[in-house]
Amino acid sequence: MTITNADLDTAREWIAQARRLCVSTGAGMSAESGVPTFRDALGGMWARFDPQQLATEAGYRADPQLVWDWYASRREGVAQAQPNGGHVALAEWQRRHPGRMTLITQNVDDLHQRAGSDDVVCLHGGLFVDRWLDPCPRWKGGQPPCDTSTATPGRPPHCETCGNRVRPGVVWFGEALPGQALQAAEDAANDCDVMLVVGTSGAVYPAAGLPLLARQAGAKVVVLNPQPSELDDTAHLVLRDTAAHGLPLLLT
Repeated sequence: MTITNADLDTAREWIAQARRLCVSTGAGMSAESGVPTFRDALGGMWARFDPQQLATEAGYRADPQLVWDWYASRREGVAQAQPNGGHVALAEWQRRHPGRMTLITQNVDDLHQRAGSDDVVCLHGGLFVDRWLDPCPRWKGGQPPCDTSTATPGRPPHCETCGNRVRPGVVWFGEALPGQALQAAEDAANDCDVMLVVGTSGAVYPAAGLPLLARQAGAKVVVLNPQPSELDDTAHLVLRDTAAHGLPLLLT
């Protein structure tokens, strides 16, 4: 599983000439860091639970302690993972070429940020971010909302003032993506000269629509994935390699 020299040279040339590079990453980006996909994480003691119980607002309201404990276990596992060579290559390219890259990710593991990437557009939120389950009553009254950092510890933590519960800052099934992040991603896709798609199956929308948006706007689309994806037909160039191995070769 290697990239041919001709394809590598072509992709490198496109990236070198690009005024703006847009990178979109999915679960395969972090696979070599040992981060399991959501489905893979439903193993062991969690195997008997349906995703609707663990990753929906309704499931959380029905059993807050169960869902909080599930995400606490995920946080513990992901915190032990380290950025791989692909994360580092992206961060170093961004450092060497300030203002030329927009990095978009569907991952919630924070590995891009830990590798040193700045201004990461997180389409599906963040695993290590907390937010309130319901709008804070103080906000409705025109006051600054309570800070989740002041919540009373528990499973889950809660606000002593209004009883509001803390929830993980990830996008659950049935929820809309954060509007600001989605707009930033669409703007970057429309404005880039090259879109590099790394480690995603292309099955989850609206993230899967970004490469087509970029291509329609005139950008070159490069897919880096060891397995076939639903985005291969959209790409000008498909590179069969993993993120940890292929990105250091590509982003020299």
